[in-house]
Order: sequence, then structure tokens, then C-alpha cells
Amino acid sequence: MTSHDLDTLRRLVSDACRVLAARGLADGILGHVSLRIDADTLLVRCRGPRERGLRFTEPDDIRLVDLDGKEAAPGELDGWAVPNELPLHTEILRTRPEVASVVHAHPPAVVAADLAGLGIRPVVGAFDIPGTRLAARGVPVYPRGVLVRDRRLAAEMVAALGDRDAVVLRGHGLTSNGADVPEAVLRAVSIDTIARLSLDVVKAGGTLTDLPPEDMKELPDLGGSFNNDTAWRHELARLG
Repeated sequence: MTSHDLDTLRRLVSDACRVLAARGLADGILGHVSLRIDADTLLVRCRGPRERGLRFTEPDDIRLVDLDGKEAAPGELDGWAVPNELPLHTEILRTRPEVASVVHAHPPAVVAADLAGLGIRPVVGAFDIPGTRLAARGVPVYPRGVLVRDRRLAAEMVAALGDRDAVVLRGHGLTSNGADVPEAVLRAVSIDTIARLSLDVVKAGGTLTDLPPEDMKELPDLGGSFNNDTAWRHELARLG
């Protein structure tokens, strides 16, 4: 891979971090996005000398490291530190070869909904078709409110995740994954949207009801060019 290719991918991951912040999923200095480069290396958001939070992520904050968190090229970690929760990313990449990108964020609504006993359920329909399908497939919960700082804890989280697209981390946030960066981020956005709506329904005195099977069958697959490509262009446009 050329340095130009890597620069393009650094920009992609940095944009993803900014999208999470703009959407309120990582409003502060916590959270990170990674992208698999090959079997042994990944790009991941690191803390740099001018750390200001995800909203202000720059391509230089995205560094190339190996699965053990060591720099994968000379100078990659000069002035930067890998996330404490890097194992959260690398354990998924080790065990899920179909996954190319991992997102870890701290959406308040997702944390609140889980603590209130509200799961991420397919309570909407055409409002968010990809999100509805994701919820119907199941979003499990890792029940420990810990910093996933080593492979032992990461293995527990991965066991809870199973073969799903995302997992809620109790009292902590969420981890989502995807075949590429936009897919992993958009899945996190959908989970946050469903959590917000669920909280609003309960606050209004309503009862959450899953979309009936006959309605699920009527939801079309609008295709990756719409669900991912167009949706991602929208998210980048929102950044201004």
C-alpha cells in the first residue's frame, strides 16, 4: 500500500471520528475508530500531542499499528499513544475476518436505555430500515461496565458480541463493526437513534412494541449505494 493510499484511509477514519462527535455519540475525548489494513496491522485513532476530542480529529491522529499496539512503521507512534481499549478493536479483528472496521463510542442515550432495561429492538420500520434489520437480528449486551483494556476483557466482550453487528457495553457505551468504516459508523448511529426513540416513547407513557413480522417482510433492501454510500455522503456533508 502506498503512502498516498494510507493518507486517504487516515482521512476516512478521521472523518468517521468527527461524524460520531457531530451525531453526539462521542461528545468529548473518549471513543475511537479503527480500520483493518492487512492481517497484522490497522489504522486507529490515537491520542496526539494536541488532543482536543473526537470532534477535532485530524488525519495525523490516525496511526498505523499492529495487533499488539506497537507501531507498524517507523515514527507512527512518535508523540501518539494507542487507545487504552485497543484490545476491544484488535480482538474483534482477530476473531471476525469479515470485519474491516470497528467503532467504539459512548452514546448517552444507548447507556441510559440499557440501564433502564430497554433493549435495542425493532420498534421502528421504514423510519430506519437498516437500523430495524440490525435490531431485529439482535444487539446483545456485555454486562460489565469496565474499561476493555486487555485481551481477557476483550475476549469477554467478543463472546457477548458473537456474530452480531454491535454490542452494548453496560454503563459504558457501544461497539459496532462493519465491512468498511461507513458501515460500522452508520450502524452505531442507527443504534443511537433507536435508543433515543425508545426512551422518548417510554417517557411519553407509551409501550415499546416490535414491528410485526408482516411489516418486516415488506421492508425493501434499498441497496448499499443508498444505505451506505448516500448516507455516508450525507454524514460528511453535515460536518460542513
